[in-house]
Amino acid sequence: MEFWTDFKYYKNVTKLTTELGVPWGEESKSARRARGPYIRVRRIPAGKFHRYSDWHFKDYFIYLNITIKDLIIGNILGFFGFIIGIFTALFRLVKKSSRPDVIFLKGGYVCLPVGLIARLFRIPYIIHESDTVAGLANRLLMRRARKVAFGMPISEEMQAKHPNYIWTGIPVAADFTHITPTKQLSLKKAFSFNPDKPLVVITGGSQGSANLNEATRQILPELLKFTSVGLVAGRKHYESMVDLKKYESWDKASLESNFRMWEFNTTMNELMGAADVVVSRAGATTIAEMAALGKATILVPYERLPGGHQIKNAERLAEAHAAAVVKDADMLANPTLLLDEIRHLVKSPRLRADMADSLAKEARSDAAKRLAEIILEEA
Repeated sequence: MEFWTDFKYYKNVTKLTTELGVPWGEESKSARRARGPYIRVRRIPAGKFHRYSDWHFKDYFIYLNITIKDLIIGNILGFFGFIIGIFTALFRLVKKSSRPDVIFLKGGYVCLPVGLIARLFRIPYIIHESDTVAGLANRLLMRRARKVAFGMPISEEMQAKHPNYIWTGIPVAADFTHITPTKQLSLKKAFSFNPDKPLVVITGGSQGSANLNEATRQILPELLKFTSVGLVAGRKHYESMVDLKKYESWDKASLESNFRMWEFNTTMNELMGAADVVVSRAGATTIAEMAALGKATILVPYERLPGGHQIKNAERLAEAHAAAVVKDADMLANPTLLLDEIRHLVKSPRLRADMADSLAKEARSDAAKRLAEIILEEA
């Protein structure tokens, strides 16, 4: 069972408690209201059902290393989490005086309980779908939504058929912005890489990707012959990758090798901004960040997620010549496919520039503003 988590009304609790000189819980409601606008937080349980694209029953145990007991119990708990979420949302919204004017639903299964109860009480709601194709929860809710905002561009045919569908893009942190060549060189120096050498950054996200990490292990010696490499191994998989630290050598504060590895980097916008080529999964937010930075990108979509949304994200960008794609299963069977794709991009500056320009067209710098306007219009 998983829960929604939100932010408190002030930018951060540390700043608030420093200014007030009191712990968070000791400030009264009237004092909070006096300080200005705030967000009132109410948590809604939500149950997750374990589903993966095109999997047969046996695949759950081959790829996820789970037992039948874990799978059955996990989905039973997910079902009860969903039911509890329905009753909690009902309790929150049943009183007319406390009903919102509009509800904004962002995400997958966590939105379903609130969306269904909102439909019951005829409360207008707006959905934001990040991926090329909508997930199951959003598909169940889209028919009654006042507006459906998409993170990826939608066809004219789709918009004509569904006038409430809008392409807003995906809001990303303001730090993700176009990187000039001069800025890129300074970022390479800041991370101790040789500014005169191309840099490839490989990342599977904050938790990392075991498959990407293993492929990198296989091809790293060849990669280092023609490029610098930065690997974000991820919190979940870093310990299994520490053997690669042998490729990372320092002389005092100077990096002598062309390789660095992190468990996680808190300035991913700067690390990816320093890169000439980024290798990553094909999640919608990651793609939006790469588009905002204007980076040549190789996507390695994870094929087994529900609805195959990463595959569809990657395929659409490949068709638009906005990214190169190496399928996860193909990479595992033959890691040199990834090596060859990286080499091709590193050796082709013009191709990198064209690909980055095409991907940049996917970015909507006003995504957050447009979503806020849509919500306020409906409210």
